[in-house]
Amino acid sequence: IGADGANSAVRRAMGVQYLSWNYDQMGVVATLNLAEECTNTTAWQRWIPTGPIAILPLDSKRSSLVWSTWQDHAKQLLKLPEDQFVDALNDALWKQYPRSGSVETVTSFVSSWLRRAGLPDGAARQLPPSIRSISPNSRAAFPLAFGHSTRYIAPGVVLIGDAAHRVHPLAGQGVNLGFGDVADLTKFLSNAMYSGLDITHTDWMSKYESTRQRHNVPTQVMIEMLHRLYTVDLMPVVLARSVGVQITNALQPLKVSAFIIERRPLLNKGLPLSPPRRTTSFVYNCFCLTLIIEISV
Repeated sequence: IGADGANSAVRRAMGVQYLSWNYDQMGVVATLNLAEECTNTTAWQRWIPTGPIAILPLDSKRSSLVWSTWQDHAKQLLKLPEDQFVDALNDALWKQYPRSGSVETVTSFVSSWLRRAGLPDGAARQLPPSIRSISPNSRAAFPLAFGHSTRYIAPGVVLIGDAAHRVHPLAGQGVNLGFGDVADLTKFLSNAMYSGLDITHTDWMSKYESTRQRHNVPTQVMIEMLHRLYTVDLMPVVLARSVGVQITNALQPLKVSAFIIERRPLLNKGLPLSPPRRTTSFVYNCFCLTLIIEISV
């Protein structure tokens, strides 16, 4: 089982084609200590000019940080003393960035339309947590890139996790894709053993590959579309994404219905942090990816 990460030696030994490109960005990670203890069940993400900042809950006092930014900025953040790093992070989370008059006009119109339809206006800003400190020696950085292996299997070999696929961390889906690989690999391997098949039999291995690629590839495409959407500053694109986020935030009943139908433990307005119980539809995956947008500029 090749589970050795994005630079997988197992994948290279298989000799399969690997599609990849770099984002010329780095992800700065750290374990955050919150200023106040709370229920901490919401995943937060904010897009700022340098890239998205994501905060994922760990427990009532701690969260995990992934700050995607340009390489030079990431190196500067790593060099800062811990207190200055915390100040920079809180500033990035709470700072009010200027918005164009056109965006304000359009979102105000959409707000009034939503209120007339009996829905929340979707424009209220949800406040992120304040960060008190970071855990010692938890700060690090890694390069961001896209990658996908055209084959997940070879005779006697299977790939899972980042060895098979790699995505931008903006939607927090990398770990969920890996969890799904493990769940399906376990299922198909168990079925093969109960059926008396050899564990290297191509029948169950091919089912694993096709099942996971049908799930992973659309999810990767959607994440890539979101990344490109939020790296474009053209006014029509900015207007479209601002209105899209506003409408999504207003559709609380639809969100709740989707969560109930899927019967999966989900973060409040966030994304699942536990392994999926079953493969979900492409439409549902696309919908879930929009839910992580808590704050947008």
